[in-house]
Amino acid sequence: MNYQYSESFALEMDQKDPLAKFRDQFIFPQVNGEEAIYFCGNSLGLQPKTVRNGLDRELQNWAKMAVDGHFHGEDAWFYAKNKSKPALAEIMGAHEHEVVAMNNLSVNLHLLMVSFYRPTSEKYKIIVEAGAFPSDQYMLETQVKFHGLNPEEVIVELKPRAGEHTLRTEDIVAEIKKQGDALALVNMAGIQYYSGQLFDLEAITKAAHEVGAYAGFDLAHAAGNALLKLHDWDVDFATWCSYKYMNSGPGNISGIYVHERFAERPDIPRFAGWWGHDEGQRFKMEKGFLPMFGADGWQLANTNILALAAHQASLDIFMEAGIENLRNKSVSLTGYLEYLIREISGESGILEIITPENPSERGCQLSLLIHRGGKAVFDEWYQHGVVGDWRNPNVIRLAPTPLYNSYMDVFRFAKILEQSIKKFA
Repeated sequence: MNYQYSESFALEMDQKDPLAKFRDQFIFPQVNGEEAIYFCGNSLGLQPKTVRNGLDRELQNWAKMAVDGHFHGEDAWFYAKNKSKPALAEIMGAHEHEVVAMNNLSVNLHLLMVSFYRPTSEKYKIIVEAGAFPSDQYMLETQVKFHGLNPEEVIVELKPRAGEHTLRTEDIVAEIKKQGDALALVNMAGIQYYSGQLFDLEAITKAAHEVGAYAGFDLAHAAGNALLKLHDWDVDFATWCSYKYMNSGPGNISGIYVHERFAERPDIPRFAGWWGHDEGQRFKMEKGFLPMFGADGWQLANTNILALAAHQASLDIFMEAGIENLRNKSVSLTGYLEYLIREISGESGILEIITPENPSERGCQLSLLIHRGGKAVFDEWYQHGVVGDWRNPNVIRLAPTPLYNSYMDVFRFAKILEQSIKKFA
C-alpha cells in the first residue's frame, strides 16, 4: 500500500474502513480532558459499551431467581460456558469441544502442565523463549521443582542471535532437534510480549512432535490479535487471557484449548474439579471422576457468571466483525504506524522498531527500543494523550487495535512523534 503522511489520507482510509463502525461500541479513556489515543490493547482492551447491559442482565437474574438461576431462564448458569464456545472456536481456529472459558491464564498453565509435562529420567527438558513473561517463567520454574528437578538443568531458553532482537524459526527448530529424545515439552508464547514477535506455531509444533514432545502455547498476546489455526496446526494445548485484545475486563476469565485427540482420555493425569466431571452425573455427588468430553474435562469449579457476561459482550463484537476482517485491517493499520514512525524518525537514532517487519511475523503491536530520552519520551507522549505501554529497560509498546483504533489515531500520534523527535534529537 502507498501510505501517505497526511490527514486527508488518514481520513480517506477511515471512510473506506468497513470496520470503522465498531469504534463507537467502545468507551475511550481521557487524558488531560481529551479522548486518548489508546494504543494499549496489548495490555488492557477498552470496555465495550454492551458490557453494562450484560452484567445488569445477570444481576437481574440473580435478584429474581437466586439459586434457581442455575437451571432456569434463558441463560441458565449451569450451561453458561456453552455460549462463548462458537466465538472462542472461531478466534482460536478450533472445534467447539476443544475450547472452554475458565479460570485465569496462570492457573490454566499450571493445570495443563499437570497433564502435559510428565518428566522421566530420559525425557524431561522444556524449551521456552528467553525473556518470557514473568508469570510463565515462574510457572515453569515451580512446575519443574514440583517434580524434584533443577530448573537450570531442565529449562532451555532460546535467545536471539547476537545483534538481533527476535528468534529465527530455523533456530527454534534446530534447538528442538538438538534436544531430541530428552525434550518433553515446548511451552512458548504465541506472540512474545516484549518484542511483539509472532512465532510460527505450526512449524514449532511439527518439530516438537517429530521428537516425541508436546507443544503448548501461552496465547495472551495472540488471542484476538493473530489468525490462529490451533487444530489444523496440531497444537496440543494452549491458554490465553481475555482482557487484552479480547476486551473482557481487567483480570477477567481465561480459556483453554486442548486438541481433540485428548478429548476422551480419562487416563490423562489432571487436577480435577466437579465442573469437569460428566455433567449428566455431576449432581449425583458420587466419588469417581469421569471427565467431560474435550476441553470441558479440565474445568474445576462452576464459572464466574459475571465474568462470562463481560466476556460475551466482546465476543459478540468479534463474531460480528469477523476475525479475518480484523486481521486484514490490523496488517494495514500497523503498517501505517510503522511507515509513519520510519518516515518521521529517519536517521535520528532516537528509536528503533524491534518487532519483525514481516506482517506474518507480528500482530498489531510494534515495540520501539528507545535509544535516547528513555522513559521521558514515553511520558512526553502520554502528556499529549498517547496511552501506550512502557516496559523496562527501554521499550515502548504501541498496539493500534483494529476493533477500535482508526487511521486518524495513527496520524495524530505521528504529529506528536514528530514534535518529540525534535525535542529529544
